[in-house]
Amino acid sequence: MRFDPYAADPASYRHFGAVAGGLASGALDPAILQLVDVRVSQINGCAFCLAMHTPGARDAGVPQAKLDVLAGWEDAEGFTARERAALGLAEAMTRFGDGNRVPTVTWDRARDEFNDAELGALLWGIGLINLWNRVNVAVEMTDDLSRLSGSG
Repeated sequence: MRFDPYAADPASYRHFGAVAGGLASGALDPAILQLVDVRVSQINGCAFCLAMHTPGARDAGVPQAKLDVLAGWEDAEGFTARERAALGLAEAMTRFGDGNRVPTVTWDRARDEFNDAELGALLWGIGLINLWNRVNVAVEMTDDLSRLSGSG
């Protein structure tokens, strides 16, 4: 790791950790939140977050077979309409580059599948995992999760 932002600014780390904790116990199904975390981490190439959220997804009840095909969720069978709506929104928000926006059809699918509290949590969750990914990729964080527990 080229720099440890967690040690350099522990207050911000605690604040963002508190947001993550609130989302984990909030309105959105934890399995959907974990699926989104894994998919966004795949897109952003964050090995650290993949090592953290793939087991978290399994713990939340996501079958391994679904995780195995997550990168191809649009063509894979077995994803619910809610999962597809969440993953579509996550991909659109993660690939905002070049002035792109969330397509209306993607937004409408998410709006149809989630109530206000769930959609709010989904939006914050997608934003938060993108933040974690970008920080971890920038500092070349490895997939050694012991760093955050203080044992590494």
